[in-house]
Amino acid sequence: MTVIFVHGVPDTARLWDPLIATLGQGDYRALSLPGFGAASPAGFDSHMDSYAAWVITQIESAPGPVHLVGHDWGGLLSLRVAHLCPDLIASWAVLNASLYPDLKWHRLARLWQTRWKGELAMMLMRGARGRKLLRRAGMPEDLLQLEMPHINTQMKGAILRLYRSAVDIGPAWGGDLSGLSQRGMIIAADSDPFVPLRVCKTLAQNVAVPVHVNPGGHWAVFDQPGPFAARLRDHWAA
Repeated sequence: MTVIFVHGVPDTARLWDPLIATLGQGDYRALSLPGFGAASPAGFDSHMDSYAAWVITQIESAPGPVHLVGHDWGGLLSLRVAHLCPDLIASWAVLNASLYPDLKWHRLARLWQTRWKGELAMMLMRGARGRKLLRRAGMPEDLLQLEMPHINTQMKGAILRLYRSAVDIGPAWGGDLSGLSQRGMIIAADSDPFVPLRVCKTLAQNVAVPVHVNPGGHWAVFDQPGPFAARLRDHWAA
């Protein structure tokens, strides 16, 4: 069994370290998206479609079909890939992410999508100020220590390009999910300021898959991996 994990923003593959340790032995592959603690291929434009295509190439090079797990933006990419290439995916699981036709971005995303304001926000997300902002957003301290060194000019530029390519992601990617495999699962957090529980329930209802609610915030999978590991084991076994 091969499991591919896809992180979100502003994270790297280190997000998955505690979960993978909790899961124990297995073929677990945590991707680092281009520009997020990893170099970008030549000419890579950080567009949402380009990231989806990149994830597909990673899946194609792995023994498959694979179980795909995504958090935040990684969840959106996982939904897109599972919709485009169902034959490559044994199952999918989305953590702290949702997608449907009239999806509205959270406040910080809208700021990043605004010219000049997004650049200014990125300028402020550094040093002590940047750490304070991420703590306020709920990023666990241990994860903050791992990720902060990677939140550099490269990642900030990738974030802005990604979000600006995704202003209309609701109708573009969520307009028709009728072909999405029902071998899926959604895990939501009860205190996520970016992806409220109600939007996760909307996705679950639209694509007819179960939604499970765990306590915690947006990065609960990092500081409380036990419940996530249990949900995923049951999901893969089924």
